[in-house]
Amino acid sequence: MESWIIEIMEKFGYLGILILIAVENVFPPIPSEIILTFGGFMTTRTELTPLGVIITATLGSLIGAIILYYIGRILEVERLEKIIDRWGKLLRVKKEDIHRADAWFDKHGNKAVFFCRMIPLIRSLISVPAGMSGMKLTPFLFYTTIGTLIWNTVLVLLGTTLGDRWEDIVEFMDVYSNIAYALIAIAIVVVLVLYLRRFKKNN
Repeated sequence: MESWIIEIMEKFGYLGILILIAVENVFPPIPSEIILTFGGFMTTRTELTPLGVIITATLGSLIGAIILYYIGRILEVERLEKIIDRWGKLLRVKKEDIHRADAWFDKHGNKAVFFCRMIPLIRSLISVPAGMSGMKLTPFLFYTTIGTLIWNTVLVLLGTTLGDRWEDIVEFMDVYSNIAYALIAIAIVVVLVLYLRRFKKNN
């Protein structure tokens, strides 16, 4: 996948970066770390500039985020309630759980969108619950832009600074990503354990 990403970026420049980042936001397994750090490296060998790469990557991120946001709007809480009515017993999920999660996002949504834009995997997926909770588009775009801009700027400038050694950053980010995935997995397990304990108490 890495060679394919690099080939597209070398061939299409800014347009390639925009398309790849937009797709990466909708399809998280495509690593933004490679796109951004190699984009930074390209600024030392081509006519691309760090500012141009950062702006282009941020626009691509916003396009992908908006797509997932509207997917969340389509799913919305009311539709989930219908799914719970039908499959809730099997999934062991109640309407109250959906409303509780929705209320949490209403309260902490701005911070969640901002900080999650700097966490691998979640940085893309956070757009879905933002849409589902009915978060207004303007604050969603604002916090998405700020969080994304920080993420993009750091990685692009690192790629520019290290030049030929840009792959060192990718290796470091792989470690960071693995730690993030482990923490996410632990959090999911903890939530499941707490949920199952509460379920057993109520039955």
